[in-house]
Amino acid sequence: MAAECTISTSINIKEPRWDQGTFVGRAKHFFTVTDPRNILLSNEQLEKACQIILDYKKGVVTPGLTEDELWRAKYVFDSAFHPDTGEKMLLIGRMSAQVPMNMTITGCMMTFYRTTPAVLFWQWINQSFNAIVNYTNRSGDAPITVNQLGTAYVSATTGAVATALGLNALAKHVYPLIGRFVPFAAVAAANCINIPLMRQRELKHGIPVTDENDNRLGESSKAAQQAITQVVVSRILMASPGMGSFILNLSILLQFPWMSAPIQVGLVGFCLVFATPLCCALFPQKSSMAVSRLEPELQEKIRASHPGVETVYFNKGL
Repeated sequence: MAAECTISTSINIKEPRWDQGTFVGRAKHFFTVTDPRNILLSNEQLEKACQIILDYKKGVVTPGLTEDELWRAKYVFDSAFHPDTGEKMLLIGRMSAQVPMNMTITGCMMTFYRTTPAVLFWQWINQSFNAIVNYTNRSGDAPITVNQLGTAYVSATTGAVATALGLNALAKHVYPLIGRFVPFAAVAAANCINIPLMRQRELKHGIPVTDENDNRLGESSKAAQQAITQVVVSRILMASPGMGSFILNLSILLQFPWMSAPIQVGLVGFCLVFATPLCCALFPQKSSMAVSRLEPELQEKIRASHPGVETVYFNKGL
């Protein structure tokens, strides 16, 4: 009997399986990471994938493991464990939970938008969920205290909900069809508030930047600004297909109002299955910046210790 083949230990599982220099490669990567089926995996399955990846990084190959199984374990690992801290992420904060969570919340926001209490409640639910996602998918490995987290949550949700209520008040003076776009405008404006406030520590203290070989060079607030801007853009665009889906079923809603909620939720979910990974793929997860654009003191430090480095890399978060 032929000896069982063992896969190579030289496969670079620190990087995604597909070329991240192209949109198609990034889309394939994020379709795998954001797959909603990942949230159904048990703790035992997650821990098994984690062990396979940790062992492989040490040069130890699980007996009988194939290359496809290795990549599957990597994407299970990536979907549940933070790339910088290595900690298991909160279930509802993982990107694989985006579709089921957002389809429910967004569908309800689009259905129950006529009264101030309804807008207040669903915007608070939405921004609380966003705060959890923004914290879970932050960049960097610096610990955050309970007080810092609490302050960020209160400021983010209060600012976002206040913005939504203000836009809702303006909607009462416009044509009803236009008023249906208020939830999207509120989500877009709220994302511009929620994400920077939940990640304000990064803006103040910076995020880790590395060279192309993952050697840590320091922390940069400039890199944090670019990272957070890219995430805000992605999140706004991520919400737009779902928020605009009501146009497809407007005539049905007028004839059968009682079907409003289930149809809204279903259409939003369908849109988000594609919008979530495609919008995540707009920018590389491992973002880059020229050394010349960093803070002057960090530029000096890098040029003194690593004179050949012209570009730094960092995890932008999601």
